[in-house]
Order: sequence, then structure tokens, then C-alpha cells
Amino acid sequence: MIAVASAGRIYLRRAPTDMRKSFDGLSGIVRGELGRDPLSGDLFVFVNRRRDFVKALYWERDGLALWSKRLERGRFAPRPEGPAEIGREELALLLEGVRAKVVSRSPRWRPCS
Repeated sequence: MIAVASAGRIYLRRAPTDMRKSFDGLSGIVRGELGRDPLSGDLFVFVNRRRDFVKALYWERDGLALWSKRLERGRFAPRPEGPAEIGREELALLLEGVRAKVVSRSPRWRPCS
């Protein structure tokens, strides 16, 4: 799992990304399409067209870091709709290959009044 600072937000680019891009190419997508600063400390996640490869770009203390994961079988299943910002739970589910639209959170227990 990616160990990133807890202060940053996580942004997912839902459109397919050319995985030949590296630091500069992905930083350009972050600035141009997502309208964010890649040096902000946020985590930016990209998925390829076949959805079997994912890259994450984030700023560490002294430079950009690039993390990637390729699946031998199966597909990553990001939600096709919704906001570009996702939570840590959804990122963990995405990287584990769990379909977030199938998983639902149980209601919180509250004592009877």
C-alpha cells in the first residue's frame, strides 16, 4: 500500500491515461485537466484503458514520487461517475480490486432513546 501523508487529498483521473507518461507527462495532466498543483502533497491516481495498470503520482518532502501496479489477472474497477476526489477507503478498495459500487457501509449503531 502507498504510504502517503494523511493531510493530502486523493484525486482519481477516470479517463484512460497513456501509461508511457512519467513524472512530467502526468504532472501536465494534473495541471491541465484536473486543475491542481502536483507539488501540493495530494495523491493523483491514473488508470489505463484496459484498467489493469494504475499509477500514482505524489509529492514527497524532496521530490515527486511515482508508484505503479500492474495486475496479472482481473481489472481495477474505478467508479465511472462521481467526483474526481476519492477517499482513502475507496483507494484501498480500488487497489485491492474490490468494486466500490457493490460495497456499502453498514449503518452506525445507536442506542434506543
